[in-house]
Amino acid sequence: MAKGMRDIKRQIKSVQNTKQITKAMEMVAAAKLRKAQEKAEASRPYAEKLKEVVGSIAAGTKGIKHPMLQSRDVKKTGYLVITSDRGLCGGSNTNVIRTVMNTIRENHKSHDEYSLFVIGRKGRDYFRRRELPIVQEVTELSDSPTFSDVKSVASKAVQFFEEEQYDVLYIFYNEFVNALTQVPVKKQLLPLDEVKVEGSVSSYEYEPSAEEVLDVLLPKYAETLIYSAVLDAKASELGAKMTAMGSATKNATKMISELTLTYNRARQAAITQEISEIVAGANAQS
Repeated sequence: MAKGMRDIKRQIKSVQNTKQITKAMEMVAAAKLRKAQEKAEASRPYAEKLKEVVGSIAAGTKGIKHPMLQSRDVKKTGYLVITSDRGLCGGSNTNVIRTVMNTIRENHKSHDEYSLFVIGRKGRDYFRRRELPIVQEVTELSDSPTFSDVKSVASKAVQFFEEEQYDVLYIFYNEFVNALTQVPVKKQLLPLDEVKVEGSVSSYEYEPSAEEVLDVLLPKYAETLIYSAVLDAKASELGAKMTAMGSATKNATKMISELTLTYNRARQAAITQEISEIVAGANAQS
C-alpha cells in the first residue's frame, strides 16, 4: 500500500510540473497572439489599396491584357502551403495538410501534374516523407515574420506562373477568425481575377505605359497576398496553441484532483488498517 501511495504522489508531482509548463506556454502564446493579430490586421490596408490601384489600372485602360490577369488552360497546378514549424497547436497543421492532400487526390493522377511551395517545417516534413514534388521551402520563421523572410518563396511562386511552368496557383493556410477559431482555406492566388473591378473608374495617363506599371505592380501584389496569408497563418498558429495549452492545463487540473482523491482514499485505508491491527493486537494481549 505504501508503495502504491508513493507512486500516486510521484504522479501528482509529475502532472503538477506539466501543468506549470502548459500554463506558461498558454500565457506566452496569448502575449504573442496579440502582436501577431495586430500585425496581420495592419497589413490588410496596404493589400487592399494595392488591389484598388491594380484594379483601377486594369479596368481603366482599354485593351490591356496581362498574363497574370488572364486564365489559361490548366495543364499543371502550383500549390503554396503554409504550416507552422512547431507542434503543440492542436489540429491546426493537420487540417491544412488534409485539405491539400484531398485536393491533390481529387485533381491529380501523378506528381508531374503539380508543384509544391511550402512554408513551415510541419508541412515540409509531411510532404518530403511522401516524396511529393517540393520546388522550394521556407522554415524556421519567427513569431513576427517580415516580408524578407518569405520573399524568396513568394517571388519564386509568382515567377513560375509568369514563366508558365504552371497555369494556376492556389494557396492553403489557416485563416484567423479569433483565438478559438481558425479555418483552413484554399484560395486561388493566380491568375488575379479578383482585381478586376466593375463600374466607372477614373482615367489616368501612365508614364511609362499602363502595361509596364502592371508588370511591376502585379507581382508585388501577389507577393503581398502571400505575406498577408503568412501573417494570418501565424496568428492562427498562436491562437490554436493558446487554446491547446489552455485545454491541457484544464485537463492537468482535473487529473490532479482525481489523483489527489485517490491518494487520500488510499491513505485513509492505510490508516484504518493500522488502527485495526493495533486494536486486534491489544485484544490479543488482554
